[in-house]
Amino acid sequence: MEIYLVGGAVRDELLGLPIVERDWVVVGATAADLLANGFHPVGKDFPVFLHPKTREEYALARIERKTASGYHGFSIYTEPKVTLEDDLRRRDLTINAMARDFEGRLIDPYNGRRDLEYRWLRHVSPAFVEDPVRILRLARFSARYAPLGFQVAPETLLLMNEMVASGEIDCLVPERVWSETVRALSETQPQKFIETLRSCGALNRIFPEIDRLFSVPQSADYHPEIDTGTHILLALAESVRLGAEVVSRFAILVHDIGKGETLPENWPLHLGHERRGADLASDLCNRLRVPNIFRELGVLTARYHTYCHRAMELHPKTLLKLLQSMDAFRKPQRFTQFLLSCKADARGRFGSENKAYPQMIFLERIRQAAAGVSAKPLVVKGLTGLDMASAMQRERLLAISDARRAF
Repeated sequence: MEIYLVGGAVRDELLGLPIVERDWVVVGATAADLLANGFHPVGKDFPVFLHPKTREEYALARIERKTASGYHGFSIYTEPKVTLEDDLRRRDLTINAMARDFEGRLIDPYNGRRDLEYRWLRHVSPAFVEDPVRILRLARFSARYAPLGFQVAPETLLLMNEMVASGEIDCLVPERVWSETVRALSETQPQKFIETLRSCGALNRIFPEIDRLFSVPQSADYHPEIDTGTHILLALAESVRLGAEVVSRFAILVHDIGKGETLPENWPLHLGHERRGADLASDLCNRLRVPNIFRELGVLTARYHTYCHRAMELHPKTLLKLLQSMDAFRKPQRFTQFLLSCKADARGRFGSENKAYPQMIFLERIRQAAAGVSAKPLVVKGLTGLDMASAMQRERLLAISDARRAF
């Protein structure tokens, strides 16, 4: 039995980055051998076991054979005669196909260290085309390692284009698309995820609503970058600068998708794109089975982001309606996430990266003022039912008017 440290731990150690988790490959052993040594089996698809003490993952060296389309279209072979090189060959990228033995010696049969030095994301073998998830993973690695100068190798990009053209990309299941997307949005340059998918044609198949935004013009008075797709990329980059949580970054991704359905004869104006965008965002979330916390903020941001931009021009009644429509009194944290998404939207334009955005502070003060209205004095007066609701509405409008004047 031979045990090797593999994958991301080796890659990140060579890059001088923190090692988040360690994965191990076991060569020359069977599942029975690991069970006899106290390892615990996990998962159904792969021969993976948890170490009895460290709880780190140990996988039997394996070979995969393509048997059908898609992520699950593989048979797995895990006999003791499978070598480490066999196992590393089935991995996606050369920088993920390195190992270290227990004495710390680097095993690098596919030149991963060279590609680390030259900053290439390159496939290990032609088998890359057999698994459509690899397109998503590579795009996610682009988002993570772009700050270090990594690029997709030309021959790998060619393979990705072939996977899209062959229809292999269409075999991706919604859950896997979403899991890779939300991880990519958490990276340091999430816009690179979108750019990489677009460069191979996958964006059109996975996120057609986003892909459609590229080459759709906006008014240069408000958007010097003009192109709506470019604006989305800039706003995503700005969301990272602002320290936005991943849920707000998703809201940025979908906030303008309604502009993709504007008729060309109406360009560069996009009247009504907010309502169209909310419907499209909802449809996208249904298709990919997006969790509710992301769905809700995404739909609300698409629907109301322009209200936020015009907040200081709005009448108190409109401001109160906005707060109520967003359930801002019961869900103040989500409202804060909405405001941060809007700030990233406003700054995600050429020349506006450092522009002040007082609307965020203004709307939070308006919310606090309205939320601070107490029902107790109204209860003392004996108000109930519709009378109570009407009185609360009047009091909140007065509080909003006062806060608006004081700002």
